[in-house]
Amino acid sequence: MEKIIYVLWKPDSQPIEQFNAMLLGNVRDRLLSLPVDRLQINIVDEAVAAGAPLRAEPVQPAPTAMVAFWLNAAHERAPVEAILNSIAPRIAGYAVAESTVLPNTETPDADGRVRGFSQLAFLFKLPGITREGYMEIWMRDQTRVGVETQDTFYYCQNIITRVLTPGAPAWDGIVEECYPIEAMTDPLVFWKANGSEEVYKANYAREMANVARFLDLPNVSVMITSAYRPGGWKDADALQDIQG
Repeated sequence: MEKIIYVLWKPDSQPIEQFNAMLLGNVRDRLLSLPVDRLQINIVDEAVAAGAPLRAEPVQPAPTAMVAFWLNAAHERAPVEAILNSIAPRIAGYAVAESTVLPNTETPDADGRVRGFSQLAFLFKLPGITREGYMEIWMRDQTRVGVETQDTFYYCQNIITRVLTPGAPAWDGIVEECYPIEAMTDPLVFWKANGSEEVYKANYAREMANVARFLDLPNVSVMITSAYRPGGWKDADALQDIQG
């Protein structure tokens, strides 16, 4: 199976609330009628409005949603793209290799919402670093630094293997991280500081020093979203399915 990610832009004139309702309603139901597995929908909604200062939006207009799922083969994606193109004027699709450093083993709420908030980071490597050097720092060093300095309960690194749609941003990776809702507004929670200003500053400095080694930071996009997993699936179940 392949993991597929689509980034979506809403119509300029459409209210975000209406776009989100379509994604979590008709679009969700139509996608679930297809042979997709582990569908996840990330939206920018009122529940994460307080996280607006954490966003980074070098791509303009900024994307407004993400849809991810597993499919037997990416070449079978046409029905999915037809559904997404019917509501979004622009979509960007990617086949990715998933490295789940911290699986989310919690069952989502009854409506499928994952607790807290989901931070999505869309990465460009530094122009002067090789693909191999970028991958080694990201997967070796940054994996450890990210887990040790931030209060995440889900950490997934998506290595982009193929761009599937014309005109898609040439990102090198997509990171999904879930945090407690308090981390949106309290840096001591976000930076796993246990109430200590000194620990917060040290963790922040350590993280920023490491990502500066391999990421083109001014061009990294960050979305603050609510994540929904229709059907209430969790990563422990997904791992069992793969291994079984």
